[in-house]
This record gives sequence, structure tokens and C-alpha cells, in this order.
Amino acid sequence: MDEYKLEYGGFHVEIVNSELCSHIPTELDMGKVYARLIVDTLLPNEDYIQGLIRIYNDAICQVIDDYTNGAYYEPSYVIARAYKNGEF
Repeated sequence: MDEYKLEYGGFHVEIVNSELCSHIPTELDMGKVYARLIVDTLLPNEDYIQGLIRIYNDAICQVIDDYTNGAYYEPSYVIARAYKNGEF
């Protein structure tokens, strides 16, 4: 936390409309989505931690973490392309 100047957040993934989202992915499910996105978009000379920070500071996280829009369920290449294009 100190080395990369990370801050604690207050985001709770469980706060969703249950009528629109009947299944909330587990931490492992989400970890796999984000790990694939980080690896798929890793920049030259960038390590995994730098990639993680880059992705987690991007607006795409708000889209992926909103389980009512379907972005989480897209294949990894679609999510990576959306990240590179700046939108879904």
C-alpha cells in the first residue's frame, strides 16, 4: 500500500438492483476477469503491478463492476478491445 501509494476505497459490489442482477460474481470470478484484462493490455516495459494500477484507475472498472449491464459476462477479448477503444 505504501510503496504504490494505494488508498482504501469504499466500493461495495453487493449494492446492485436484485431485479437486474440475480448472481453476483465471486472475488475469484472477478479476479480472473481483471487478470485477463491486465495481461491482455500489458504495455511494453510494464510489470503486472503497474498494469493492475493502470486498469483499476480506469473508468472501465465501473462498467465491469456494474453487473446489470452485462460487460462482466463478455469474452476477455471484447473487454480488452473495449478498454483499448475507451468504451463498450
